[in-house]
Amino acid sequence: MQFQPGQSGNPAGRPRGARNRRTIAAERLFDEAADDLTQTLIGLARGGHPVALRMCMDRISPTKDRPVPFELPAMATAVDAVAAMGSVMQGVADGEITPREAAQVSAVIQAFAGTLSTAELESRLDKIEAMLARTSPEMR
Repeated sequence: MQFQPGQSGNPAGRPRGARNRRTIAAERLFDEAADDLTQTLIGLARGGHPVALRMCMDRISPTKDRPVPFELPAMATAVDAVAAMGSVMQGVADGEITPREAAQVSAVIQAFAGTLSTAELESRLDKIEAMLARTSPEMR
């Protein structure tokens, strides 16, 4: 018997949270060998293996966000973001912040400026709609 287009042979579908047998088997094997694998990784790292060293260091000291000690001018409008971006660029030029930190701070400034621009456009649109509603009642 053929199924109609859009009709499943199992309408209930796979139960939510059901796990694949291969995944379960792989996890079980890894759990059983975890101690040995960890010791091997540490041994390779001690021997200077670069990938093993990287894995161990990432686990011991993961990169975390940290505050950037850098002052920005106050931002209340989207135009203020231009001055803030100028400060970031000057900070990089002066060596106060790294290019990576500058990129992260710039992304925050850009998101803030976008939020301000959206709010400003919404406010302007509300004013225009209110003005149109007062001048032509049929626009309601």
